[in-house]
Order: sequence, then structure tokens, then C-alpha cells
Amino acid sequence: DWVCQIPSGSGPFSFSSKDKYMRRVVRQSKFRHVFGQAVKNDQCYDDIRVSRVTWDSSFCAVNPKFVAIIIEASGGGAFLVLPLHKTGRIDKAYPTVCGHTGPVLDIDWCPHNDQVIASGSEDCTVMVWQIPENGLVTPMAEPVVVLEGHSKRVGIITWHPTARNVLLSAGCDNQVIIWNVGTGESMITLEDMHPDVIYNVSWNRNGSLICTSCKDKSIRVIDPRKETIIAEKEKAHEGARPMRAIFLSDGNILSTGFSRMSERQLALWNVQNMEEPMTVNEMDTSNGVLLPFYDADTNVVYLCGKGDSSIRYFEITDEAPYVHFLNTFVTKEPQRGMGYMPKRGLDVNKCEIARFYKLHERKCEPIVMTVPRKSDLFQDDLYPDTAGPDPTLEAEEWFDGKNGDPILISLKNGYVPGKNREFKVVKKNPLDCKGTKKTEHSSHAHKSASPTPSIKSEAKMEEILKEIKSLKDLISSQEKRIIKLEEQMSKVDL
Repeated sequence: DWVCQIPSGSGPFSFSSKDKYMRRVVRQSKFRHVFGQAVKNDQCYDDIRVSRVTWDSSFCAVNPKFVAIIIEASGGGAFLVLPLHKTGRIDKAYPTVCGHTGPVLDIDWCPHNDQVIASGSEDCTVMVWQIPENGLVTPMAEPVVVLEGHSKRVGIITWHPTARNVLLSAGCDNQVIIWNVGTGESMITLEDMHPDVIYNVSWNRNGSLICTSCKDKSIRVIDPRKETIIAEKEKAHEGARPMRAIFLSDGNILSTGFSRMSERQLALWNVQNMEEPMTVNEMDTSNGVLLPFYDADTNVVYLCGKGDSSIRYFEITDEAPYVHFLNTFVTKEPQRGMGYMPKRGLDVNKCEIARFYKLHERKCEPIVMTVPRKSDLFQDDLYPDTAGPDPTLEAEEWFDGKNGDPILISLKNGYVPGKNREFKVVKKNPLDCKGTKKTEHSSHAHKSASPTPSIKSEAKMEEILKEIKSLKDLISSQEKRIIKLEEQMSKVDL
């Protein structure tokens, strides 16, 4: 796996003593020459007012159909959902998802349904939305379900990787709640585990464990169904600025944070023994939080600093020194946030191994990471089978204690999206009727959710009905205006 590069001397194997010290051992890797490239201007999404909220989430979520971006919104919180092909200038009147009453802090697409997205907000709620097949035609203010249980703003949202309809949220009340979105219930509430604000939460590959980073500088590995902490590292990074911790596919943890001297660090931890890190890499003294994006298929991790203008990428291996720097992609403009495309949304014919959606102040710019290859054939070493959109388990099975690895798909012929089922919320108690919903809504002790009516017909029908409703509202407001004007006319002394 290693190549020794020897400068030529006077003979085939002879070299001077000076040359001895010039010998370099270069690690071979198919990712050594990965290069990043921003797309042309006409393939960007322009004239978007990206959110200015001071919260360290990525503000952007993408899947093979849509790009969603948290934006500035007056009188509440909103985010844009654009079909991937809708590039160019985005009209100011373009419809948004706008049901929250406070700024939206985090969004996440469901890995098992490309039309379902969840959002967390300063209004203390989590909302789940079903986006019509071809995107929004009118503003969407009615979520499929509202999940209420947090007492402070909700800054972290992440879906379970393998179980259908299982969603995790974490709030500034230092609680983690795991919901069965299909019934609208909070099933697990992890209280008293975090004494301070939670910075991020990451599922492991089969969703049996989570790891969290917290303002108290600790990384915790938690079994959420047993509600126990199974491993913990205090002062994982000694600096005061926010950390991140994510699971790798082998069960180890990769963390980013700051040293006591405010240097940005990348560290690797073995969950079986978290006394000392397996390795620590120190990078620079920039103060932006490093958001890690991990590709489980290639074991490449990309670090995007918030407020930086660079993406650094590393390959993780199972032998020391474990973390190998590959390269840095640098642009002029700093990034406000970053979306990361799942593997099934990439162009395998162009040897694309990652695609980012970089947020500027007023636009979203896709950045493509490519392995330079001359062959037109499918490169199966770059594209091992990857996690597909089918869930391995139903929510109830996971809550009952079952685990399942992701169901893998081949990308040999590219990914062809199947027909998504409509997302439905089924109340647990069939006797629940509208009369009891109000009391349930106000009861926080019950911590259940209030599903709003979801139209069970096709998305097209939903769009038509919404359009009819908005026209009715328009007519009604015009009628009121006419009556008002008539009243004013009658008062005028002719």
C-alpha cells in the first residue's frame, strides 16, 4: 500500500547521501487526486436570502430530487424547496415552506422518502412536511404533523438511518427526543444526560447507538432505547468553541473541535476505550466550526468550516496514522452553510464521488468532487453498493429492540428513483376525535403530537385544492374591500 519514491542517482540503485534524505514515502490511494470544481454560474441557484440566524447547522439539505435552504423570513421561519433542475435566479415570490412561527434552525430530508423533510425551529416545535412530486406551486403552511415536546428551541433534526418514520430532535432544553413520526408520538426522551447545550447528534450505521457533542466539552455514546450512556469522554477538545462528533462505519468516532490555543482539531476515538484519542490532527487557528460530512462507502471525510472558504478532505484507514490528508478545495467566497448529496444522487458516469451545495449570502453553488479517470466504464472500486432508499425496519420493530444494517443498492446503471408512497400519520387511539385533539394539544405532560389534516389524494389534487383555497381567500378579501368602499361611498355627501 506504500510506494517509495527514489530520486535517480548515477546508477540504477545508487544515490548520493543528500538524496537519501530526499526519499519520500508516498501513500498510494485512489483518492489522492480527487479535485473539486464549482459548477458554472447558470447551474447555481441565485437571489436567495440565506438565513442570518447565528446557529451552527448546515442550513441546507439535499437529496436526489430537491435542494432545501433555510432563508430569511419576516414574521416566522421558512425554507425554500427547489427541484434540483430549477437553477438560475429564484423569484422573490417563489413559494416557501412557512409553517413555523420562529426562525427555522435545522432541516433534514427523510432517507426513505425523497418528498418528506423535517424541520426544527426556535418556536420549540418539530414539523414534518410532504413536498409535492414536482415541488411547491403555492406556499406550504400545513405540515403533515407537528411534534411538540421540547420546551426551548429545537436546533438539531436527524432521521434514523434504517428504520422508517423514526426521527430524532435535540433542543436547547438539553433534551433528546426520539419520535415515531407515523403515529406522531414521542417514544424516548433522554433527559439529565447533557448538562448544557447539545451541539450535534449522530446515529451509527445501523441506528442502534447515537453519539453527541455538548457544550460541556464531552462526547457521549448513548444507547437510546436503554437510555444509558455507554461511553463518555470529558474534554474531548479543550477549546471553548463548538465541537462536532460523528460515527464512522467501523464504529469509531470522528470529532472536530478546538485546542486550548484555539487551533482547529480533528480527532479519532475508539468507543471501547476513549481515554486517549487514536490520533489528533491540528489544522489552523480559524474560528469557524468545522462541519464534518462522511462518506461511509469510501471512508473519506470532508470538513467544511462555517465562515471558511475551504473544504478539506481526508481518507480514514484502519492502520496508523489512521487519518490521511488528501487535499483542500478553496474558493474566494466564505460559506454560510453546506448541503451534502447522498451517494445515490451523484453522476457515476463522471466519477463524481461527492457533491456539495455551498451557501453564499445570496446564492447556492454546487461543488463537484471528482476522481480523474479516463475510462468510460463503471468504476466499481469508486462505487461499492451504497445505502438505498428502502428502510430495513418499521418504526415499531426498532422501538422493540431490533436492529438492521442499511439495504444496499448498486449504482452501476445510476440511481432510478422509485414511486414514493404518500406519508401518513396514524393516531394510536382510533377513538381520538377532533374534540379531544384540543385538550391533547395543550397538554404538554402528554407530549404527543397534533397531526394536521393531510390530504390523502395525489399531490396534484393537493396542489389544485390549495390553489382553489388561495383563490377563495382572494375573492373573500376583495368582497370585504368592496363592502368597505361601498360604505365609504354611502357616507360621501353627493
